[in-house]
Formats: sequence, C-alpha cells, structure tokens
Amino acid sequence: MNTHAQPPVIAVTCGEPAGIGPEIALKAAWESRSAVNSVLIGDSAFLAMTAAAIDPSIRLLALSLRAVRNDGLPRIPPDRIAVIDCPLAAHVVPGKLDAINGRHVLQLLDIAIEGALQGWFDAIVTAPLQKSTINDAGVPFTGHTEYLAEKTGTPQVVMMLIAERSSPPLRVALATTHLALKDVPAAITFNGVSRTLDILHHDLQHKFGLARPRILVTGLNPHAGEGGYLGREEIDVITPALEAAIARGIDARGPYPADTLFQPKYLQDADCVLAMYHDQGLPVLKHASFGLGVNVTLGLPIIRTSVDHGTALDLAAAGFGHADHRSMTEAITVASRMAATKK
Repeated sequence: MNTHAQPPVIAVTCGEPAGIGPEIALKAAWESRSAVNSVLIGDSAFLAMTAAAIDPSIRLLALSLRAVRNDGLPRIPPDRIAVIDCPLAAHVVPGKLDAINGRHVLQLLDIAIEGALQGWFDAIVTAPLQKSTINDAGVPFTGHTEYLAEKTGTPQVVMMLIAERSSPPLRVALATTHLALKDVPAAITFNGVSRTLDILHHDLQHKFGLARPRILVTGLNPHAGEGGYLGREEIDVITPALEAAIARGIDARGPYPADTLFQPKYLQDADCVLAMYHDQGLPVLKHASFGLGVNVTLGLPIIRTSVDHGTALDLAAAGFGHADHRSMTEAITVASRMAATKK
C-alpha cells in the first residue's frame, strides 16, 4: 500500500463511456489532485479528448497496464492525472449505449480490483455503469456490489450510503440490496442480519475510526410489525439477531418503525441506520443529499466508494459541461479518508 507521506492513491474507474462517468471522473480527480493521487482507469485517448472539451488545463499522464504490472505505479507528478489505458472496443457516441463496449466496462473494474489487491491503490472509486449494456454483451451482471464481492471472494457485503452534508450527517446501510419487494421477507434471516451487523460494526470501527459505533435498526413491516399484528419478522428474526449482536458487544438498537426513525432527534446520536430493504432507507438519504451522497461497499478486503446516481445518458447526449461531479468528488474524499483510517 501507499506507505510514504504522500497523498493516497485512488483508482477511479470511468464507468459507462457513453454516460457522464468520464466527465465527472476527470473533473473530480483534477479538482482534488492536491489532496489525492487519483488514477483514472479508462481509454486514455477518449479521456484526453474529453478533458480537452471540458477543461483544457487538465493534464494527463498515460500509463500502460503492462508497464504498471511489471514495475508498479510510477510517482505521479502533482500537476497530472495518471490514466491506466484500457482501450475501448468501439467508437463512443455520447448518450448512446453500445453492447460492444460492455466488456470494456468490466475490464475497468477488473484492473481496479487487481490494483487494490496488489497494493497499487489505497482504494477504488467507481463511476456509474449501465447494467443492461454488460448483460447485452453476454455477461450476467447484477451490479458493482455483487461483482466486487465475487471477484474478491467475499461471502457477504453490505451496501451503505453516506450523506455527510445533511443535517445531521446520515449513514444508511441495507440488510438486502437489489431484490424484488416480494422476495425481501424471505431474505431477512437471523444469520443474514447478524452478519450484516458484524460487518457494519467492524468497518465502522476500522474504516471510519468509530470506537463504539451506534447502529439503529429498522423493522421490516409498518410500525415495526405492531406487536405481530402487521407481521412477525421483527419478533422472530430481527429482535433475536439484535439481542445476539448486543451479547457480542455491538451497540445495535431497535427494531424501530422506519416511518419515524429518520428524525434528527433519533439520528443525531447514531452512527448508522440499518434498513431492511433498498427503498426503505435510500429514498430518505437521497432526498437529504442527492448529488452529494456516496455509496460505500462494506465487508470487502479493499475500500470501494461510488457516486449516488446513474449514468445520466440524457446529460451526456446534451454535450459536455452539464454533468454535476460533486458526488464523485465526495466519493474520492470519503475513500481517501477511509484509506487513512484503515492505515
């Protein structure tokens, strides 16, 4: 890892080339270059063209993957953004998806994962990708989170979004991620909730520097089941998992009704909320900070953050200069802070 008194080295994948990923990656990396050495992973020629269109002052340092694999990353000058070249498979038309480039997008991720595991990078930050393009390229793909878990051999990961600029600051983790709503109750199990709480507790301590993190947990059903009248998951699964976690030394409390938990009087002393499913916790967080939120994957042997939005193909089709890069800047900042804490 980056052991010298230098800025952390963060790999930034540029995501779907027809979307806003390349633009926001360039803008955020350039803006944060005094504090972070961001290494973009993408097609160097395409990024040079994009940089020239959005800000001619951006200076790039193109690196070949073969050279990096042989010799490691060179020292990156403070006035440059390094780019590990990963050529596109087909010409890019902004706003127009092309399945021919689907495998290219996955290759960006593979290089970032390899580099983080090899110690080239202190963390990974990912720009948004288009799942349909990868699937159309003939590769079964459900999302960044699941792919990272598979490639690092991680049995369970936890998705957490952060809104540091909301008042109070908010962290929301999920017990289940991308599932149809009808499948959520069966996925809420004692072992699953227990492992999620263990991962949350561990990473909040070791990647966020919280000595004794306090976790508030929602119920699954309206009014947290209302004593069993609106569902028994709270009684049969969630409460026993909480009691077991408390016995292991984890400060986890609940289950609370989700419709009343997200209030400042409850959140001001909490370090994280664990929601049971995607659309229970994330609408609240995105309402508080859309465009400034950060997606973090916990449980991995590496650090990974991402933006809180998608590829925005409509903005990309409208031309350069329309994309808001603040979420990418926040993601780089959070990854840098997590890397420093982990050390």
